[in-house]
Amino acid sequence: MWQPDGWGWRARIGVLTPHADIGPEAEFHAMAPTGVSVHAARVPLGIMAPGGAMDSTVALQPVRAFADPPHIDAAAELLAAAPLHAIAVGFTSSSYVRGAVADAALQARLEERTRGIPVVITCAAAVLALRTLGARRLALIDPPWFSPELTQLGMQYFESQDFEVVHAAPAGLPSGQYLVHPGQLYEWARTHVPASAEAVFVGGNGFRAIGAIQALEEDLRRPVLTANQVAFWQALHVAGIRAPVVGYGALFAHAPIDP
Repeated sequence: MWQPDGWGWRARIGVLTPHADIGPEAEFHAMAPTGVSVHAARVPLGIMAPGGAMDSTVALQPVRAFADPPHIDAAAELLAAAPLHAIAVGFTSSSYVRGAVADAALQARLEERTRGIPVVITCAAAVLALRTLGARRLALIDPPWFSPELTQLGMQYFESQDFEVVHAAPAGLPSGQYLVHPGQLYEWARTHVPASAEAVFVGGNGFRAIGAIQALEEDLRRPVLTANQVAFWQALHVAGIRAPVVGYGALFAHAPIDP
């Protein structure tokens, strides 16, 4: 009998990711139902050295520049040359810095280059997920390499979309994408999420987080969203895929509401 070969006979999802970041495509692959394949294109990010090394706290200007033309536009156009059904932008930070209005403009701009392939922006997907779940009060947990200023901008992003942010802080964990285990995130979040939060959002597409979702939801008894989870959730739906995703959060049991 033929063996699985990884070809996306059901759907093919693209992701635009910082050039030295393996997080978005790794977590997309982990969540993908049978018959869904993941295909990445890399966009230069000035704060990442070869091998993925970064400063312990990221600077804001390179984060802002990630979403500027021409690099991300060219990457989207090249990725869209493949027979894909949706493309996600796997980068939370630029949304925090630029805001929700700029996210909508980025989506429209990139969709001009993708020749009709829908583009999903991570933070816009998070807003859609929270509204779909009916959650208004939010606990925001960011990667340890996010500065307090960047997290404050993230708080303002969600407040601009009519959410109440009852907690916002970078996780007190080692600052490095390859130094964090989901168990550490689980322990930190379980002790820092306030009872007043109706949902949790873990920002940062390079933050190793999806492995902790199920355990956190079981113990916190509320929805837990992560950057890659919400982006992949929306990408599946715009691609027309309704196959179940199990073990990565209650969100996957819900179809997005009309924005």
